[in-house]
Amino acid sequence: MLKERSQTFKIVFILLDLFTAIVSFAVAFLLRKYLQGEIFYYSWLSYLSLGIILSVTQILAFISIELYHPRRGLSYIDEFIGITTGVTLNLLVILSLLFFFRGDSFSRLVILNYTITNIVLTTISHYIFRKVLTKLRQKGYNLRSVLIIGTGRPAQQITEIFEKHTIYGYKVNGYLQLKSQAESPNDFQGKILGTIENCQRIIQESGIDIVIFALSYLDAEYLKDIIDICDSEGIDLKVVPDYTEFITAKGRFESIDGVPVISIRDIPIRLGYNQFIKRTFDLIFSLFFVVFFSPIYLLIAIAIKLDSKGPIFLKQERVGLDNRKINMLKFRTMYVQEKTQSDTLWTVQNDPRVTRVGKFLRKVSLDETPQFFNSLMGSMSVVGPRPERPHFVEQFKTKHKNYMRRHAVKAGITGWAQVNGLRGDTSIDERIQADIFYIENWSLFFDIKIVLLTPLRSLFDRNAY
Repeated sequence: MLKERSQTFKIVFILLDLFTAIVSFAVAFLLRKYLQGEIFYYSWLSYLSLGIILSVTQILAFISIELYHPRRGLSYIDEFIGITTGVTLNLLVILSLLFFFRGDSFSRLVILNYTITNIVLTTISHYIFRKVLTKLRQKGYNLRSVLIIGTGRPAQQITEIFEKHTIYGYKVNGYLQLKSQAESPNDFQGKILGTIENCQRIIQESGIDIVIFALSYLDAEYLKDIIDICDSEGIDLKVVPDYTEFITAKGRFESIDGVPVISIRDIPIRLGYNQFIKRTFDLIFSLFFVVFFSPIYLLIAIAIKLDSKGPIFLKQERVGLDNRKINMLKFRTMYVQEKTQSDTLWTVQNDPRVTRVGKFLRKVSLDETPQFFNSLMGSMSVVGPRPERPHFVEQFKTKHKNYMRRHAVKAGITGWAQVNGLRGDTSIDERIQADIFYIENWSLFFDIKIVLLTPLRSLFDRNAY
């Protein structure tokens, strides 16, 4: 349902952003020429070509970070970060192309002005478009009325989605419940129009556009009758399958030679195209980090050696992708101890095993930075669930539901759980929920957002010790 209208809005946003990019480049060009006193000695056609290329690649950059994909809970701040990320990504691509394919010597200030102007104008245009569309929806423009059959969890979930994505124009007129139900659930606050036996009459009287069957799979016996009613009335019917007790992750529907198949656990990162994007991001970011932080690595190594006896690095066995063992690198932050102790003892606040230098490194998460070598080699990723020691994995997988689902993707140096303060002696269940949320909602934009939040959260994290 949302896909039908999201495709339309995707086209609208693409056209809007293409127009905005062109205007932004024109403003940047004129600003440099008339206000900043630049005299151009080369053809304006060269700049016209650059403006067209910048505008087209800008759209491709936004598509690559899934800016146009409807995301639940997307705030204006998130959208601003997404726009900034997309424009910056486009800037890096264009600068790289200009470096390798030297032609006309374009003014760098024109490109800089374009970047700033495009971020501002695109943010404003998105905000205005969403506000105008929301106002039109509130006035009833192009709304589609929806009748939901059911009052249980599936019905409430689909209602929440409609309320979150109001710009798509779906309005829930009411709900039908089973005749056997004496009353709707205590926490249900929707408008009950009647029972399922009154379905055809209510459709005829209420001017319904779409019927959504959202009953439990135990009540699927009613589905055939609803299909017949909708067919006879010419009403679009959607079915929300209630397999929540079986499907605890986002599922994916696909067709294999005409046979419908639901994937119980759909993991976006494991799709070929997404794997390529994530691996490329890991390689580029890790390489830059290792190169630029190499002087700091040297200083940390000297400090560790002066502070206590023992090796500079700690190689510790952890559980990674598909439950396979990996050797994770860290700066040593504790006094040398027996392997059985380091593998089986949980770190606690004011742990006496932690050295003076180690306490500082843990506080600002610098002890984790050698793991960028793990990321370069492919055993870890920059962003993902934090890997745990095999001893604790064996304990947690029986005590905490869905714990092993964390290993469906590569372990990460940082993650959604970490930037939400879930590290150290914090709730394992909350960490699992955060990790699963990341796995189910992965995108390149999400990875970039986590990377940007990591240094800020590390400085103010009280759970780091």
